[in-house]
Amino acid sequence: MTKGSGGPPLRVLVAGGGIAGQALAFWLSRGGHRVTVAERFPALRAAGAQVDLRGQGIEAVARMGLLDAVRGKLVDEAGVAFIDARGRARATIMANTSGQGRQTLTSEYEIMRGDLVRILHEATRDDAEYVFGTGVDGFEQDESKVVAHFSDGSRGAYDLLIGADGQGSRVRRALLPEGFDPYWRLGIHMAYWFVPRVASDSRVRDTYMVPGGRQIMRRSHNATETQAYFVLREESEEATAIHRAPVERQQEFWASRFRDAGWQTERFVEGMRTSPFFYSQEIVQVRTDVWSEGRVVLAGDAAHCASPYSGMGVSGGLVGAHVLAGEINRHPGDLPTALGNYDRVLRPFVDEIQGEVSPRLLRLGMPMTQRAIDAFQATTALACFLRVPDLAARLSKEDRGGAWQLPDDPAPAVGV
Repeated sequence: MTKGSGGPPLRVLVAGGGIAGQALAFWLSRGGHRVTVAERFPALRAAGAQVDLRGQGIEAVARMGLLDAVRGKLVDEAGVAFIDARGRARATIMANTSGQGRQTLTSEYEIMRGDLVRILHEATRDDAEYVFGTGVDGFEQDESKVVAHFSDGSRGAYDLLIGADGQGSRVRRALLPEGFDPYWRLGIHMAYWFVPRVASDSRVRDTYMVPGGRQIMRRSHNATETQAYFVLREESEEATAIHRAPVERQQEFWASRFRDAGWQTERFVEGMRTSPFFYSQEIVQVRTDVWSEGRVVLAGDAAHCASPYSGMGVSGGLVGAHVLAGEINRHPGDLPTALGNYDRVLRPFVDEIQGEVSPRLLRLGMPMTQRAIDAFQATTALACFLRVPDLAARLSKEDRGGAWQLPDDPAPAVGV
């Protein structure tokens, strides 16, 4: 463990052992603080679909000394193809591997979420205390401490509580006024799971558009498994509520919505039943003007979920942890200053990555009619023939995080 600024070490409780929570544990423990990570899941939640790193997120991982470890686990995804009902590519946008400019639809740093979680855990488990099977349900605080209420009925006193417990954060629910809705909804829903890989599954991600604002994606992350995604453009109470239903009911919903979709729908629905992993979610952004109060602060998706369509969800969590831990390490004896600086420094970056998501553009990418699908594919095919996506990516001066610069290292990453 590396000493921080010389101020008093803090007792820090991080609610949530995901990517943002573990990144916080990494930097705060190196700042000399006593960090406890409480994860509601009974074990390390090393599951999930494919994620990526972009822009400032790549730099954040590099500063942790973990970029080589990430490179060793990258998924070999060459690009994205827009296909027809026979599986024929109408247009293909390849990844930008030049090391310059902007990432395309596929990043050169594609990795399975579980692999990234395990890399972070390996880097933090000796310096931070992990408590699995125990979540933070609420808290109370005064000027000297915050008392966390755990899901097992116990309590604990800390100097600081960080809610890194995802877009459905219980810490955020207890922090913000009752009835406050932090979600900016896009009218889009997604489910994803794994199916056995077959010979025709290539290293290029397939995207198949279906009338009715539907989309199917296939991407293969290893020699034996393929990821299947169903995406649905629908604004209804049923679609919003389905993600809280039992898994069997969720699967019935998705199978019924895509029954007539064609292409490899039958294969994917069949594989859904036996998949070791299934997740269904509404695509939202978390937007709130309040990230902290007293000795409680929000981080990662709990504070500023940008949605998968930003391309910066994981990178945003890593960058936010970098900024928050840095301010705490620099001002351990003055939390109001640390948390105020966190908001001031990070907010422009969050506004940038959230602003990348345009509901209008998303609707164009999820057409309601076959005629609109044909027009989209023809336009995209012409752009690819003229190499427009490739040239635009290579010549771009900024990635999706814009010109915002990552602040100084939160603490030296010694011995990693």
